[in-house]
Amino acid sequence: MPDPTTEPASPRSGIDPGARPGPGRALTPAIEVHLTDQDLRDALEADVYEGLTAPAKHLPPIYFYDDRGSRLFDEITRLPEYYPTRAERSILENHAKDIAARARATMLIELGAGTCDKSRVLLDALLAEGSLERFVPLDVSDSTLAAAAAALAREYPDVSIHPVVADFHRHLHLLPEGGTRLFAFLGGTIGNLDPEERWTFLADLRAAMAPQDRVLIGTDLVKDRSDLVHAYDDTAGVTAEFNRNVLRVLNRELRADFDPETFEHVALWNEEDSRIEMRLRSAVDQTVHIADLDLDVTFRSGEELLTEISSKFTPTGIEHELAAAGYGVVEAWRSDGDEFQLTLARPLGSHAPDRRPPDTGWHGNIGPEPEVAGP
Repeated sequence: MPDPTTEPASPRSGIDPGARPGPGRALTPAIEVHLTDQDLRDALEADVYEGLTAPAKHLPPIYFYDDRGSRLFDEITRLPEYYPTRAERSILENHAKDIAARARATMLIELGAGTCDKSRVLLDALLAEGSLERFVPLDVSDSTLAAAAAALAREYPDVSIHPVVADFHRHLHLLPEGGTRLFAFLGGTIGNLDPEERWTFLADLRAAMAPQDRVLIGTDLVKDRSDLVHAYDDTAGVTAEFNRNVLRVLNRELRADFDPETFEHVALWNEEDSRIEMRLRSAVDQTVHIADLDLDVTFRSGEELLTEISSKFTPTGIEHELAAAGYGVVEAWRSDGDEFQLTLARPLGSHAPDRRPPDTGWHGNIGPEPEVAGP
C-alpha cells in the first residue's frame, strides 16, 4: 500500500490552502489530503482481522462512526446521563478568553475536529484576542470536514480555513507550521487510547511542536463509579444501540453476517486501569463469517468483544504524564462539578523524551513532582 506520509498533499479544489481570504470575503477551502479511501479500507481490514483473531477480541472505537453511528452519538451527547460533552462545553464557554490569552495563537489546529462545533468557541476567543489568522481542522472523514470547512469559511471570512484529511496517529509532522500554534485535542478522546498509544501520541505531538506552541487537552476525571457507568449505559438504550452499530458497519463494509441482536451491551468500570470499558457480549454460541476477509469468527455464549475504553484521570496524574512526555502545565480549568478538565500545556526542553518512563499513568500519583510551566 502507498504510504501517504511520503506522498505530496492533494488539494481538492483550485484554491491555495495557505491563502488568506480578504476581509469580508469567504472562499471554499481546499482540502489537504494525506489519507485516502484505500488507506482507510486497508486499516479497517487489518484492525478487524487482528482484533477478532486475538485471544481477547477487540475492535477500535473509530468504526462506530458511520452516518448512523454519528447520529446516535449526537443523541448520546444530549442524554441526561452523559455529562462529558456538557461539562467540557461549559469550561470552554467560561474560560475560552483565558485560554486565548495564555496561548496567543496565530493558528488553531483541532485534532479530530469532526463538525468543528466546539472549535467555534475557541475561534471566537482567539479572534477577540486579536491573534488568530488560520484554522486547521484535522479529521479522517473528508465529507464531514468539507461541510464543516465550507460553513466555517462563510462564518469566519477573515480567517484562513485549511482543512486536512489525516490521521493524528501518523501525520502530525505534516501539519502546517509557522507562527504560534494551539493544538486542541478535545472531547476526552485521549481517554480512548491505551497507555502506550497515549505515550506515542504525546511524543509524536511533542516532536512536531515548536517552543512557542501550546496544546489544549480535554480529559474526563475520576468520579463516582455509578455516574461513570450510567453515562455509558443509559436507560433509553441509545448507547447500547450505538455499541451494536459497529457490527452493522462490519456487515456492510466487509460483508460480515453478524446478528447485532444476539449481542448484549455491557458497560463496566475497570478499577485497576481506571477506565470504563464498553463490550458486546454474545448471548449464544455462534460463528460469524466475514466474507471480505475469508474469516470465520467463533463466539462462545457469554464471550465479550471489547469495543471501547474510556480512561478517567486525576489532575495530578495528568501533570505527571505530561511532564514525563516533555510538557509543562501552563494552566488547567475544571467544570463546576469537577467532572472534566481542560489542560493547557507547553513543550519543555529541546525535544521529546526518547522513550516512555516505566510506571507512569494518567490516573496515578506516581513519579517525580511535575515541573509547572510558566506562560
